[in-house]
Amino acid sequence: MEKEFQHHLSRMPENSALKQQKLPAHRLHFSNQTIFTIFFATGAFCFCIGIILLLSAWKVQEIEINYTNICEDCAKMRENALNFEKQCTCSIPFNLQKTMKGDVYMYYKLYGFYQNLYRYVLSRSHNQLMGKDIRDVEDCAPFKVTSNKIPIAPCGAIANSMFNDTIILSYTRSTSEHIQVPMLKTGLTWWTDKYVKFQNPGLRNLSDHFVGTEKPPYWQEPVYELDTSDPGNNGFRNDDFIVWMRTAAFPTFKKLYRRLYRVKYFSDGLPAGNYTFDISYNFPVTKFQGEKSVILSTLTWNGGSSLFLGLAYTVTGVFLWMSSFALMAIQGKMRKQKLSHR
Repeated sequence: MEKEFQHHLSRMPENSALKQQKLPAHRLHFSNQTIFTIFFATGAFCFCIGIILLLSAWKVQEIEINYTNICEDCAKMRENALNFEKQCTCSIPFNLQKTMKGDVYMYYKLYGFYQNLYRYVLSRSHNQLMGKDIRDVEDCAPFKVTSNKIPIAPCGAIANSMFNDTIILSYTRSTSEHIQVPMLKTGLTWWTDKYVKFQNPGLRNLSDHFVGTEKPPYWQEPVYELDTSDPGNNGFRNDDFIVWMRTAAFPTFKKLYRRLYRVKYFSDGLPAGNYTFDISYNFPVTKFQGEKSVILSTLTWNGGSSLFLGLAYTVTGVFLWMSSFALMAIQGKMRKQKLSHR
């Protein structure tokens, strides 16, 4: 018995204030007035932030052109897989009524394209994309290897379905002068994506490192020819490729395509006037009842033209105020009941 008692004592925690839970503690007791003040103050803060965000979003200049039906002939041609290698272009003239001042960004927007499907999201090889093992295609089903058992690079469903329309913006300065608007195709990605998650297997002679692999079935050129003019924007480190590989959460989404290069006539932004989008139509959407658009937009300190965050803060602020008035009414009713019972 004595040994069992000593063994029991040895398993007991030390007799300290911390381990015996005897530290001094303070229990908060909020009065009704304090609670009402907290609710009112939080509601006022959220409401003010919401109004500021909404006003900021309304300052964004944005123009969106849905070219699914405008380029109807190209869309019908792309529905036939036999026309895979044929080129189809269409031009979309439009008028910019007001100058877009400052930095201007070009986006493409897809409707009804589900990048959030579970098997689609997992269909990629991180080892391959980081340049560690170019032949690691284990997780890339159903686009792992070709019919000849040659590894695909980049493999997977995400890479295979990469957006590949070419969009060129032209400015009509006069009836006889048409200027191609200078656009930057770099600086579109997150820093961690560009310099950590996506790396080429080698720095020089990139094509040599992809010997023994094949391009994805839906691609028109191999990955090492995405941008031969800029080695830093070629292969797995191509900005367009990296932007596409960051999957969207919703079926309707937009992704950054180009940035305005502010030189000469465009040093202050995009001047008002007549413009034309020249689109090389490659990405089919009509087969899955989807649509696609091109967007020109400015940005503010809190991002683009989305009203969601501003509305969320505003609604939260109004809800807290309504809750405060409801609590005050309940508290007043309970006080009257207590007085009537005395």
